[in-house]
Amino acid sequence: MGKKQVTFADIAEYTHFSKTTISRYFNHPDSLTLENQEKISRALDELGYKKNKLAKVLANGKSEFVGIIVPNLYLHYYSEMLTQLLATYANYHYKFLVFMSDKGAAEEENYIDELLAYQIEGLIVLSHTLSSEKLASYHIPIVAIERESMHISSVTSDNYMGALQATSLLIRDKCDILIHINVDVPKYVPAYDRIRAFEDTCTEHNIPYELSLNVSGDSYNDLFSQMKVIFNNIDEKYPDKKKGVFLANDTYANMFLNLVIQKYGCLPDSYEIVGFDNSPIANEAIIPITTIGQQIDVIARTAMDLLVKQMENRKQRKPEPDLAPTHKKIAPVLIRRETTS
Repeated sequence: MGKKQVTFADIAEYTHFSKTTISRYFNHPDSLTLENQEKISRALDELGYKKNKLAKVLANGKSEFVGIIVPNLYLHYYSEMLTQLLATYANYHYKFLVFMSDKGAAEEENYIDELLAYQIEGLIVLSHTLSSEKLASYHIPIVAIERESMHISSVTSDNYMGALQATSLLIRDKCDILIHINVDVPKYVPAYDRIRAFEDTCTEHNIPYELSLNVSGDSYNDLFSQMKVIFNNIDEKYPDKKKGVFLANDTYANMFLNLVIQKYGCLPDSYEIVGFDNSPIANEAIIPITTIGQQIDVIARTAMDLLVKQMENRKQRKPEPDLAPTHKKIAPVLIRRETTS
């Protein structure tokens, strides 16, 4: 065929099938016998056929696009999760349209409307802005990661087990006072289990503890300023005690570590620090940080697997009715580095 763009008419003439049959091969291959599918597939190779993705979208409305909504990228967990989600292209061949939603429900609804205009086939949501009931009302395949998900499928870490591991480690290392630093997490959010497990474990072992749940800010600089206040309060309040500090994520842990080193020039024996995530910042910190590894790569692959199953079901000639949401929980792993004994 030389350099000429191969058309359905060319393929039909070459194979002696009708153009309707060729169209069915591309859009509903399961409607053809395996023998005829193989004949057309061989003809495509022999003709040097190159897929016209845009034409395919126009023909069947399947864009091969997946939307992703993240709340921010200054927390290293979200940037690493986005990296791992994008890496799933190698296995699933879906492309991604990404929005960052940090200004409220109206903005996020506009983003979803924009994504739907691009005919996304599915959506992965990490933001906490819209309820899962609202998200389910869009009637597209959706998977939530680490957020409220009563009405949609989800993937989370086992946050309780992870916090239990972190707290138990600080107890074994004979810290005098344990402190957990976090935002004021609502009880319906999976990450609340980090707070719950910390309190339960300290109470069970009769260990003095403190909750500092007043982290706030809309940027990295805001968070760092707030962390400075928290650090100064802890440092002044417990000058003669060994302090075991468990932070809600590795970004917070790295901030806290930097503040300790800025004041003391090292990590003194009076501090132990544990983060949560195992995002790259934990291992790349000036002193590598002990953390609870969320297996972010496993979470990303699991989320895409759940989403692809939903999307592929809708492509069948007789799709199964939407089933009840599926919820997957991924086991965390304690990763000991140099900020604990």
